[in-house]
Amino acid sequence: MHLTKDEERILKGEYGEGTQKAMELLVAIGDAYDAEKMIPVSRAHAASSGQEGDLYFVELLANGGARCKVPTSTNPVYDIEYFHNLFDFIPKDEAEVARRVMEAYKRVGATLSWSCVPYLAENIPLYGETVAFSESSATPYVNSVIGARTNREAAQSALAAGVVGKTPKYGLLVKENRKGTHLVKVQTALKDEFDYTLLGYYVGKQIGYGTPVFTGVTRQPSTEELINFCAMSNVSGAISMFYIPGFTVEAQTVKEAFQGDAPQDKITVTSRELKRACEELQTTSGKIDFVMLGCPHYTLKQVKEVARLLEGKKIHDGVSFWVCTSATTKMLAERTGYVDIIERAGGHVVVDTCIDEPCWIAYKNKVGMTDSPKCAYYRRFKDVIVSRLQDCIEAAIKGK
Repeated sequence: MHLTKDEERILKGEYGEGTQKAMELLVAIGDAYDAEKMIPVSRAHAASSGQEGDLYFVELLANGGARCKVPTSTNPVYDIEYFHNLFDFIPKDEAEVARRVMEAYKRVGATLSWSCVPYLAENIPLYGETVAFSESSATPYVNSVIGARTNREAAQSALAAGVVGKTPKYGLLVKENRKGTHLVKVQTALKDEFDYTLLGYYVGKQIGYGTPVFTGVTRQPSTEELINFCAMSNVSGAISMFYIPGFTVEAQTVKEAFQGDAPQDKITVTSRELKRACEELQTTSGKIDFVMLGCPHYTLKQVKEVARLLEGKKIHDGVSFWVCTSATTKMLAERTGYVDIIERAGGHVVVDTCIDEPCWIAYKNKVGMTDSPKCAYYRRFKDVIVSRLQDCIEAAIKGK
């Protein structure tokens, strides 16, 4: 991969050891993908976690004096103060890893958003921007809904791009690589967020790695429906981009989405496929111990709906109820009274927190219910029921 004189100086360590380590990773990726050169990025999102694989690299860069050159937001870890006030059996060594991760991201000058949906508030790309976003919903959302350009980054490569301000030019940063691969014919009504959740899970599993192009979608999907599709298609598959011609921004026709090529394969989705996908996600039924919502982090609209469904009601004494969201969303939800309603019902609204963290160890041998196959996949608990939000609320009140 060709490097400019300035990039060569970074690689030699003239800008500090931490920035050098970031450049070494980017050059290795560029060489692996036969990239001809590096190109500037305007922003990045690192899918940080409170786990050791993330800790090693961010501390390596921080200890070497690296600082983010472009805005670089962060994925959730967990709200250490909140959870340690509630639970006294979170493993101390794992809690220390989480603390060190959060401190190291602060030292490299990242935007401490601790949210898996940064593209809604804290770090919003514009159409046509080149960025480096990791996180399962973020990559396809940024490529498809916003029309910016990003590869399917790892937490480490996204952070490295944020530090250097550049990334190798390969993959989805090249127009011809953004063409559709599979034609998906939707032959059922997609009524709500949960239908898009199931659509994402089913299509991801059928395609694996690819770029689906959808027909049969008859109305503009909502922000939440698109977020759910993006996240769940990367639970069962690896979908970094998709097209819904007429509704997503980059192609107005099927022909344009495929750049004139024929699809590699065709898939038909009816209500039967969505029903089977839902059935496949269940591992139990009956009594539940907790409800977990917000994977990906809930938007203000979703928190409002939880409050509406819980207003004047009480969560069952034997059920814990959790809503994960961003600090930005919780602040607005507090101002508008939604958090008060949920807390009066007996629920928790928590920020900065991912489902896949050691703070949930209290539920290791419990039965959970969620509206998210992604939450079910991480499953920091024994068994799971996956269903619509309304069903989750009803079960939280009844205990089953």
